[in-house]
Amino acid sequence: MRKLSDAEVLSLRELLQMDTNALSQVKAMEPFVTDNDLKAQLNASMLTTENRIKGMQQFIIENEVISVGEVH
Repeated sequence: MRKLSDAEVLSLRELLQMDTNALSQVKAMEPFVTDNDLKAQLNASMLTTENRIKGMQQFIIENEVISVGEVH
């Protein structure tokens, strides 16, 4: 894999942050949802978002996008 450009790394970071924020919001509202159909949609959304995050994390690891020393 070629080295990612700074713009690509920034885009990846923004996508990861967006999904992380969305997951946090859905998890926070889930206990307050009483409708079973809506709760099922929220749970499906959480699972999908978690899988997207794991996929991006795996991409970062496999392609050595950042070194461990860069993580703060």
